[in-house]
Amino acid sequence: MIENQTTTLRDSMVFRWIALVLLSSTMFFAYMFVDVLAPLSTLLETHLEWSPETFGTVGGSEYFLNVFALFLIFAGVILDKIGVRYSALLSAFLMVLGASIKLYGVSDVFANGGLGHEFFGSFLPGFPASAKVACIGFAIFGCGVEMAGVTVSKGIVKWFNGKELALAMGLEMAIARLGVFAVFRLSPVWAESGGVSRSVGIATLLLLIGFLSFCIYFLFDRKLDRQDRCLEGASEDEFKIGDLKFIFGSKIFWTVAGLCVLFYSTIFPFQKFATGMLESRLNLPTADASALFSYFPIGAMVLTPLLGWFLDRKGKGATMLILGSLLVIVCHLVFALTPDHLFSKPVAFGAIILLGISFSLVPAALWPSVPKLVDNKVLGSAYSVTFWIQNMGLMFVPIIIGWVLKVSNPGVAERIAAGEAVKYSYTVPMLIFASLGALAFLLGLVLKKEDRKRGYGLEEPNIK
Repeated sequence: MIENQTTTLRDSMVFRWIALVLLSSTMFFAYMFVDVLAPLSTLLETHLEWSPETFGTVGGSEYFLNVFALFLIFAGVILDKIGVRYSALLSAFLMVLGASIKLYGVSDVFANGGLGHEFFGSFLPGFPASAKVACIGFAIFGCGVEMAGVTVSKGIVKWFNGKELALAMGLEMAIARLGVFAVFRLSPVWAESGGVSRSVGIATLLLLIGFLSFCIYFLFDRKLDRQDRCLEGASEDEFKIGDLKFIFGSKIFWTVAGLCVLFYSTIFPFQKFATGMLESRLNLPTADASALFSYFPIGAMVLTPLLGWFLDRKGKGATMLILGSLLVIVCHLVFALTPDHLFSKPVAFGAIILLGISFSLVPAALWPSVPKLVDNKVLGSAYSVTFWIQNMGLMFVPIIIGWVLKVSNPGVAERIAAGEAVKYSYTVPMLIFASLGALAFLLGLVLKKEDRKRGYGLEEPNIK
């Protein structure tokens, strides 16, 4: 490794890109686990008696501790205090722990009277015991995956600031989204041969590989810190709790955070219901509907690094945020308002492609913009506060959508549970998603106006 006192691992293109691969591979497996149940909503309804409301609640539970226990706020402070490498290991441990609990909850061992089955079945009789355990596990996993997201973001800034920052963030997001594509393709196949627990079990094993990847990154990060300490002027001011005032007192930061929660609430919660929606609207089997939606992250995966490359060299970050929000509105309106006799696979595929383009534009511009708004010593906390606000939407929106889906389709859940071949109407949920996109679009306009007035540099390139 490099020992020269005037250079560090960061200055080596090979080492900084290896660091990116190590960080990104863990997020690849994490994103697989996040959506491992998303293509299986019908199977969960028929085999584990999870209603749409139950399914939405389990999906939202991922963010419960982050929001109500303020874990993400603490995670940002921890990150700024102890650094990237230790936070990475802690987040990976929490992901594996939570995934293991969720796996136990949906397993045959638990269903056949395993440890805790009697207790979890003794309260809230309308909510299955398996779902209660899955919620606990998913909430712990959620602490880990969101902390990992914050940690990876700061880690990439650490290795790429002043270099190919937006491209690196774009590639990390692309690799993570490849995990979404993979799980939408593979989860139904795994479930066909071993049920829900097989899909969750395989995804849990893959998280262990992600943990090992973070362990290897630990060695690279430690070496870089040692080199930084040897270079004159490489150290930075120590983080203090009082420095958080620079985040909470920033109007432009809150605008970015608001846009973030609104936009992501149109994407991740929708992913959990997309397979069921396509099953209903196109009368497709689960595997085919899941395969059709799997093309969504592929578009985002291809375009995000290209947009990051453009942002590094040309800028226009605020404009990209506005355009991405506009496209997500169009996509959800297509799903909501296209008449049944006109709604077909090509129409659905076109809307999915629009969603993928939207999901490229906004994240590619959003995350590299945060370092332009806050000092590096509070960067971890800034990302954490943004993720915390984002998590509010990601927790409540699936619960609301599950409830709305059930209420707007009276009696359908009971008929499906009784074995009838009936379908849900997803019109109202899709209109809700479109409305959230419209609010994100308005905040994008506000953001561009503030940037033009105060000169934050959101429209400027990252590479000077």
